[in-house]
Amino acid sequence: MKILANDGLSPSGIQALEKAGFEVITTKVAQEQVANYINKNNIDVILVRSATKVRKDIIDSCPSLKIIGRGGVGMDNIDVEYAVEKGIHVINTPAASSESVAELVFAHLFSGARFLHDANRNMPLDGDSQFNSLKKAYSDGIELRGKTIGIIGFGRIGREVARIALGLGMKVIASDKHVDEAVIKVDFYNGQFINVNIETEPLEDIFHHAEFITVHTPFLGNHLIGREEISMMKDGVGIINCARGGVIDEVALVDALDEGKVLFAGLDVFEEEPTPAIQVLMNPKISLTPHIGAATLEAQDRIGTELAEQIISLLQND
Repeated sequence: MKILANDGLSPSGIQALEKAGFEVITTKVAQEQVANYINKNNIDVILVRSATKVRKDIIDSCPSLKIIGRGGVGMDNIDVEYAVEKGIHVINTPAASSESVAELVFAHLFSGARFLHDANRNMPLDGDSQFNSLKKAYSDGIELRGKTIGIIGFGRIGREVARIALGLGMKVIASDKHVDEAVIKVDFYNGQFINVNIETEPLEDIFHHAEFITVHTPFLGNHLIGREEISMMKDGVGIINCARGGVIDEVALVDALDEGKVLFAGLDVFEEEPTPAIQVLMNPKISLTPHIGAATLEAQDRIGTELAEQIISLLQND
């Protein structure tokens, strides 16, 4: 059987699949050629990340497909329900990248709190001639310890964010329509741990009380955070989005940054991805990354291994 890993697959995943007798193809096929390639090569499984889309047209025109796999959490680039109706298995790896995304949240938090994103732009340009003025400009940083972080969306990634925040000595509040409470296990290097019970709160409470807000929800067609929601927040709030573009109204966010309502933002995802708005890219108060939340070596290794295990289980049982 043949597997097309169109957006790549970790060596561990490839090795596991090949050991089980599958042929793994890692050729990058352009979106408009995916269906033709699948049919020409009699592909049984297509694996994607966020770049390749598997919509109704591909599903209809590729009768050989038995499995569509998504390396990661979100499946908004796959017509999942339609595929399932057609008898195709749809799989993903919701737990594999939680730690990587959560750590990126804190990379953006630390960057914003200490102006690292802006300092790294200006130090190469003016560090040798305006060192003292830059030192003064970046001397009003803030600490995360003791501050309140509001987590919107308390699934796997949100809970991993909570675990790191608790380890840093932050107060954690969370909101999720589908979760009433969760026990967060905070592990330490020597095998010790503590369990912290967190009860979720109404979304408005997060806006009113959090000093930092991070979003971990899917994009459901409308902005979750817009002008009205930002107006409820504390002055000087920091906002992080490592979830999905469109969850935050970027126009409202940029205005709030320019007005000083929002102190800084960290964005890994964008409304107009893969061509983010220039007003977002050039804003000195935004820490920016190009949708790399799950892109660590460790996460990709876990993703590849988990996909391989699911594929082997499904196809060897058919």
